Amino acid sequence: MTLGRASERVPGLRRLPVVKLLAAAELALLARDHVTRLSSDERRRLVVLVRVGRGRRSRLTEDERDELEGLLAKLQPRRLVGEAIDRLSPVPLPNRLVFGPKNRA
Repeated sequence: MTLGRASERVPGLRRLPVVKLLAAAELALLARDHVTRLSSDERRRLVVLVRVGRGRRSRLTEDERDELEGLLAKLQPRRLVGEAIDRLSPVPLPNRLVFGPKNRA
């Protein structure tokens, strides 16, 4: 679908600058890459846990909290944010900001 045809179907799309649309698309692709790290069963379970918790950890059992924590860790949220900022920033960011500090054992 071309941008022109899409702008006819989505209200307010014509008023958004193309650069913002491209940035939003870039972020959507990054998010998709991170979400696909989970299997389809894990994605379904993540949605269930988020719905049950409704934004509060106290609504989940201890086992559910641990499961949610593991699923979120697999998504690598810090890396997602770092890559998003790196893609949108006009200045390259240091790797330690994108990927986090080196783990020293």
